[in-house]
Amino acid sequence: MGKNLPTIDDRKQVAKSRLFSIEQLDLTFSNGVKRQYERMQGSGRGAVMIVAMPDEHTVLLVREYCAGTHTYELGFPKGLIDPGESPAIAANRELKEEIGFGSKQLKELQKVAMAPGFFAASMNIFIATDLHEERLVGDEPEELEIVPWKLSEYKSLLAQPDFNEARSIAALMLVKDYLSGSHE
Repeated sequence: MGKNLPTIDDRKQVAKSRLFSIEQLDLTFSNGVKRQYERMQGSGRGAVMIVAMPDEHTVLLVREYCAGTHTYELGFPKGLIDPGESPAIAANRELKEEIGFGSKQLKELQKVAMAPGFFAASMNIFIATDLHEERLVGDEPEELEIVPWKLSEYKSLLAQPDFNEARSIAALMLVKDYLSGSHE
């Protein structure tokens, strides 16, 4: 079945910031080969992404600044899970902070890994329906642009140059499958 995991011979922190730490691993694989890997450690609580649907045909996206690419990107609302929060509570809070809506119907579609070769982090993807207006103040430095998009026009969304984050694309496909009944 699965291979034996490599043995961690040594591990040490090589860098640390406010959000991340970088750890160096000295590994020995089952065949005796030794390698050194680096991995980024996050908060460990994970994150959420939410596909909010004000009606059965429309999804709500946000356009926000992304420091990694120094661009504005179009994607689904997302954020970190705060201490003591469940993923569902975090998803509803992020919705209220980023788009000014809460959801009475949250369904977790899937938990996905984020760059598991380098980063020990996961994201829970939700679909949110039965929305109601409710705003919370979040940590965004500026108000986010809310962009409604018809699900039937998902191919034109995929063609947008600023809609390219893999997690948002995965969320879109998961929602399409879920709504078409492919999840059963």
